[in-house]
Amino acid sequence: MPDGSVVDITIDLDHPPTDRPAPSSGAKPWLVATGVTVLAATLGLTLALRSGSTPACAAGRTLAAAPPTGNATHTGKATFYDSKGAGGNCSNPSAPANRLYVALGPTEYSAGAACGGFLDVVGPKGTVRVLIMDQCPECQPGHLDLSREAFARIADPVQGVVPVTYRAVVNPPLPGPLTFRIKEGASQWWFAVRVGNHGNPLRSVEVRQRDSDPWQPAARQDYNYWLIASGVGPGPFTLRVSDVYGNRVTVGGIRMAPGQVQNSTVRMYAPGGAAAATRRPAASTRPPSNRPAATPTPTRRPVEVAKASAPATATSTTSSAQANARRCVG
Repeated sequence: MPDGSVVDITIDLDHPPTDRPAPSSGAKPWLVATGVTVLAATLGLTLALRSGSTPACAAGRTLAAAPPTGNATHTGKATFYDSKGAGGNCSNPSAPANRLYVALGPTEYSAGAACGGFLDVVGPKGTVRVLIMDQCPECQPGHLDLSREAFARIADPVQGVVPVTYRAVVNPPLPGPLTFRIKEGASQWWFAVRVGNHGNPLRSVEVRQRDSDPWQPAARQDYNYWLIASGVGPGPFTLRVSDVYGNRVTVGGIRMAPGQVQNSTVRMYAPGGAAAATRRPAASTRPPSNRPAATPTPTRRPVEVAKASAPATATSTTSSAQANARRCVG
């Protein structure tokens, strides 16, 4: 070109445009337009290559996290392990007395939403009912990691891995009235509580200090405590507990007693599955057990599978309470 003009076009995607000097009269409008068009096409292609269809594909491969509920029957496989008496990632004080429990993969464990529910598991030689009390970080949906005792009810342990079907138990017989444990470190400015003996997976826990106060919803943590980070006051408290099937009860008289298990006289529902009436009896307290204060789940050994060619490597899952969960194989 006679005037030798070359137009530099700068597009700043991070800041709003500012007044810029007009190009010299020698610049050709068609050249400017062509440059903008080519640059826009290049940017569009770059963005398309960077984003592409990956999010959509990834979303298609990701199942929504939710615990097993209702009457649906699921198909999968089972392995086994031994918690050595520990209560799992659900922060149970200990394994159940009958030692019939299960760990679920992250999708079905659902950040603690499955805790406290029960499954009926059918294997090659029978059926067993197990308490959901733990998480298996490497287990895919349908992979149940049973206790050694539970596995022996449905299959010969020498098999190691067996096909199973399983379904949630709706309104199972309750082991007793609801229990409440205020977490260590709780105060009038920070509140966390674990609810026990509820039978079905819980949907919500709400707390208030006085009858005139509004209900404050607590946020479920993946280690099965319900947290109100701003606190609720010094107590005593009234708690309203609801499960996924619509059962709801109210329990009053829960004291600010960190580390102690407070036993109520309220059951989540009446025998036979009918929802219990809303009541507010005071809760009694039993002395705290001698167990570590800050870690809900002790470190656990790898899965024990009879025919595994090599032991699994223990893997820890990080939560706000540093709860440890075990790695599965199979």
